[in-house]
Amino acid sequence: MNQNVGETDRLVRFALGAVCGLISLAILGGVISTAMVYSLILGVIALVLLGTAATSMCGLYSALGINTN
Repeated sequence: MNQNVGETDRLVRFALGAVCGLISLAILGGVISTAMVYSLILGVIALVLLGTAATSMCGLYSALGINTN
């Protein structure tokens, strides 16, 4: 499949993925007091964002015909 995530989009995905991952870990570590399910949700979001940023390929973009290159 062709890459469909541009450089700016990729950098934003890396940054948001890192933030979501850190918040997820903070919840797991007890630094942030909230329901543990949020840690799981944020962890999955972080993995998706970091994965799509690393590969420059987004399946949702492909399905919708979006290309930010």
